[in-house]
Amino acid sequence: MESDTTFRRIKPFGTQSYAAQDNDGSRDRCGNNGYSGDPKRKPEVNIYLLREGLAASLVSVFILVLWGLVHLSLQQLVIGKPTGEFNALRARQHLEQITSVGPRPVGSPENEVLTVNYLLEQINNIRVETAAGPHQLTVEVQRPTGSFSIDFLGGFTSFYDRVSNIAVRLEPKGGAQHLMLANCHFDTVANSPGASDDAVSCAVMLEVLHSLANQSTPLRHGVIFLFNGAEENILQASHGFITQHPWAKQVRAFINLEAAGVGGKEVVFQTGPENPWLVQAYVQAAKHPFASVVGQEVFQSGIIPSDTDFRIYRDFGNIPGIDLAFIENGFIYHTKYDTADRILTDSIQRAGDNILAVLRYLVMSEKLADSSEYRHGNMVFFDLLGVIVVAYPARVGTILNYMVAMATFLYLARKASLPGNGDLACATGVTVLSWFVTLLSVLIVALLITLLGRSMFWYTHFYASICLYGSAATGKMVLVHTLAKNLYFGVSGLGDLFFDVSILLWCCSLVWLTQQGLCSAYVPMLMVAFPLATRLLLAKEFKHRGASLKYSVLYLLGLTLPYVHFMFLIWVVFEIFTPIMGRSGTEIPPEVVLATLVTLTTIFLSSFFLHFIYLARSTKWILTGLASIFSIMFLLVSSGLLFPYSGSPESPRPKRVFLQHTTRTFHNLQGQVESRDSGLWINSFDYTAMQHITPHIPEINDSVRTHCQEDRPFCGYPWFLPVKFLSKKNWYLPAPEVSPSSPIEFSLLSREETSWGTIKMTFSARGPSHMSLYLMPHRGASLSTWSLGDGTPQFDLSGEYFVFYSHGLDAPTWSFWFEIQVLLLSAEELSCPEGMISVAISSHYFFGQDQRTAQLEEILRRFPTWTFPSSWVSTYDMYRY
Repeated sequence: MESDTTFRRIKPFGTQSYAAQDNDGSRDRCGNNGYSGDPKRKPEVNIYLLREGLAASLVSVFILVLWGLVHLSLQQLVIGKPTGEFNALRARQHLEQITSVGPRPVGSPENEVLTVNYLLEQINNIRVETAAGPHQLTVEVQRPTGSFSIDFLGGFTSFYDRVSNIAVRLEPKGGAQHLMLANCHFDTVANSPGASDDAVSCAVMLEVLHSLANQSTPLRHGVIFLFNGAEENILQASHGFITQHPWAKQVRAFINLEAAGVGGKEVVFQTGPENPWLVQAYVQAAKHPFASVVGQEVFQSGIIPSDTDFRIYRDFGNIPGIDLAFIENGFIYHTKYDTADRILTDSIQRAGDNILAVLRYLVMSEKLADSSEYRHGNMVFFDLLGVIVVAYPARVGTILNYMVAMATFLYLARKASLPGNGDLACATGVTVLSWFVTLLSVLIVALLITLLGRSMFWYTHFYASICLYGSAATGKMVLVHTLAKNLYFGVSGLGDLFFDVSILLWCCSLVWLTQQGLCSAYVPMLMVAFPLATRLLLAKEFKHRGASLKYSVLYLLGLTLPYVHFMFLIWVVFEIFTPIMGRSGTEIPPEVVLATLVTLTTIFLSSFFLHFIYLARSTKWILTGLASIFSIMFLLVSSGLLFPYSGSPESPRPKRVFLQHTTRTFHNLQGQVESRDSGLWINSFDYTAMQHITPHIPEINDSVRTHCQEDRPFCGYPWFLPVKFLSKKNWYLPAPEVSPSSPIEFSLLSREETSWGTIKMTFSARGPSHMSLYLMPHRGASLSTWSLGDGTPQFDLSGEYFVFYSHGLDAPTWSFWFEIQVLLLSAEELSCPEGMISVAISSHYFFGQDQRTAQLEEILRRFPTWTFPSSWVSTYDMYRY
């Protein structure tokens, strides 16, 4: 809607009028309000107005240039020339050798024998090569057994038996009392070669070990390189090391190398807890810094359903550390596409340069000897385009934040004290209303896309989501403010007013985040300090020339630093959350998530551009252009031309599907088989379920959809992890029984009533390397204690108990017990056909000849190339007691 520059009406805004007396004694609708310069001078309106095309072009070019700058910095993996201390080519050879054996799930010969032997061979070569130097190198192969409980995904318990660890201790020949720990894992999920997760980290660690061992200057402290072989089994091997290995007591800090994507830059996304000296060490030593405290606080908030060995060392070892991970291209993380050729040598070089430099710095540091002395406080840290890292203590950040907030409120108070300035609150209300209307409108669009069955169209075509949801959000905001300008306001001075609104809102978020104790408050601090300083410096320019081209360009230049950093953070958010939508289950609507992210991005980025709407003569062509973009994109999406997935070898975006050929057996209270069936159990790990696969495999349709059988543990299906609340849409195709060569052996060894009134039941289980135990107490009974974890049973979100079990080679029979507290012992309860508790155990065959069946092979061949079906054989046996 075009703005009216003839001032046809006089409308009050807030409690005071925006009218001013002119030379004729009449009142000008948009005269002096304190934001328009000299109150005695009636300005020429045209001086203050920007051409619509110029305003739109300036903002668009500014955003595109900064976005290009962010991408350029992300592609620049290595800054400067390598020093030659870390040999990336040799590390790549390690990577290729480790991944050449294929997937390496726990218990497989590939993991427990081939990879272990290769690592030991390379470590022994380094020991022989450096024997004459100033360091000594000790190697131990650990096979720990233990159990623990954590609240991951609502809570579950893990039991491991003889998993593999290779611990390498490098220290001066006189020995070392204090040790650093560097951790990677060489195991993988089933059906993935795991090049980025986490073979490349182990390859980097081998080469870092080689470099440090060859160093002519003796180290001040020692360092343990832990190659752990059971991380994908929910962090088991790291727990075995930190709770059982004798060297663990000397560890003072650690560096953990992980991946949530494939290649690119490794980002520091967790530090601490507390121990700001670790961040300072990274800042001082890292050759190619890439770090953000925002990532740390987002990850530790639990929004991202994942965890790393960092948690084990922090919670069970009570030691501080640094967590690094590759985050780019998470679309192929944990798939068959995670291969060595997709990891650039420059990615290996930058990771090696950083890890070597930081480790060397720490093992030569006096602070490592008594890290508890430097434990207090947190650090604010963030990098600027990967060139430098800014870091300062959180307490300094708090002072700085409040100083900026105080300066902002003083600025706004002074503005409010000028004549005719009673409208900031109402303008703020208009802005907040525009946010609400914008978000609601875009969510309605997202709902329409979902109802049309076009969810995840952006999975392969990311910028299509920006065009659709971004144009809708931008258009709605421009429309709301255009209506506000035309219906309720004049023109002059409103640009200044709405700049103050943006400053006020960012300042409020700054104060709130600071009061919450979040280091991420530095982001609104930057978004307040730089625009405010720029506006004050340009005050005279605007007063004398209005919204001139020179003023606009200088204004945008003043926003460059906070905006380029903010856009980098936006890139990180989309880089992480867009792929996560492909593995977040069938219950989270991805359109709502992405539409919300795009809308919030639009709102945040538009903060200091809103006042351009009030400085522009018109917005009709901007609105027309945005409406055209939205209409075209909506037609493209609704017509189904933007297919979500891709099997392109260069840039795959596969749909993830889990298939288990399973046989289920259900026993009654008398131990007799009540029912038995077999089939192909299929889980979709994204919201689109089977709608795109059914045309290729018609048997997988809603006629074979399963429903949760509430009277059976975990719905009566062999869940590998406790994620049934994330993936409720499942399919079950009848198929012949499976007959693995090493079937599970499960039995009740004893049942006795204790003197304290509980019933103790002891069981034994023997089977493949991966098993899951599910416990469901019935009405009138509860678990009081068991032999697992810390002895306190921990249930998941559904109130059931999930125990994850895995073992390495030559593990003995698994024995465990639990006690049941019977609350009701009425005759009716005792005669209940369900009994006190249902116990189910499932077995999972992730490797070897038992992993495949003819039926699995046949259906796998029918899946389209744009899918990644991860498959294995399983069994499920349920008993009632």
